[in-house]
Amino acid sequence: MANENGLGLVEVKRFTTRNFRLESGEMLPELHLAYETYGNLGPDGRNAILVTHGYTSSQHAAGLDGNGEPGWWDGLIGPGKAIDTNKYFVASSNMLGSSYGSTAPASVNPKTGMRYGPDFPDYSLLDIVTAQRAMLDALGVKHLVAVAGLSFGGYQAFQWGVTFPDAMSGIVPVVTAPNATDGARMVADLRTRFAEAPGWNGGRHYGSAEMLGFMTELRVATLKRYGIEAELASRFPDPAKREAVINQLAEPWAKAFDPNSMIALAQARAHYNAEKDFARIRAKVLYVLSRTDKLFPPSIAPEVMAKLKAARVDATYFEIDSDKGHLASGADWQKWDLVLRDFLKRLE
Repeated sequence: MANENGLGLVEVKRFTTRNFRLESGEMLPELHLAYETYGNLGPDGRNAILVTHGYTSSQHAAGLDGNGEPGWWDGLIGPGKAIDTNKYFVASSNMLGSSYGSTAPASVNPKTGMRYGPDFPDYSLLDIVTAQRAMLDALGVKHLVAVAGLSFGGYQAFQWGVTFPDAMSGIVPVVTAPNATDGARMVADLRTRFAEAPGWNGGRHYGSAEMLGFMTELRVATLKRYGIEAELASRFPDPAKREAVINQLAEPWAKAFDPNSMIALAQARAHYNAEKDFARIRAKVLYVLSRTDKLFPPSIAPEVMAKLKAARVDATYFEIDSDKGHLASGADWQKWDLVLRDFLKRLE
């Protein structure tokens, strides 16, 4: 099975390490990260690119998954594409705390034999990237050409830049920001929202069929906020048909994604502020926003770029001229393809 970029069916892999100490001082007895890779690692281990996913997305960045679905940056990653897998070894890691195969609230705590659920330990963006660093070390990666990610993945790109300043030549934070000022409010809002959901049971909802409808409604609202209606408008001009398609897109996510992971990741986001450490960045930066993104509007760019400049960071800004909102980097990948290609060439 192959898609147009030639990657075809991709395999989900798993990295495991033990006694992983979190920034809080707590210890995870086992840490698992699900990931995908594309291309081949060079003998010197220095042709790697790490790509990082959004808040409730997965490690499936390119190629086709078991359901035949292309990855979220499939237009950008593959043979001859901007992130050229004939040249680069690309690793796409699921986040610590996410619901797609990594250690998370739905995982069984080896100490108790029960799911962590709402008792999953508090962790941070620093923990997320440190876990990724351990995974890359195990794969034999010696140096990263770049770390590139969208939305929450852009948080990770910025965090990599300040935590491991010499580990990569460039970072590409896309439709994102270098800090999260509303983190605590987001956590509180999620807790309130889920507390009202039938079957929530204080976070011990596992096995409850009642949560599925609630999570589907939540996902539909999120997709609309991200700009899914604009993305689907040309293919499904009838509003009723478009609404049905959005619901179809939402259901598999609602079945797969644990609401406890949403809270845990929001909590990790609440600690996030890479901006205060901009002076640590050694990598070149390509900062990319979307003209119509309501989550990270282009109006934030001047201040971010001014602070990068003040920290003497070699930074470039690009705005995707797209009506696809927060989804622009994948849905309208052609509109920033050349910019990404040119940036990666600068890093060689």
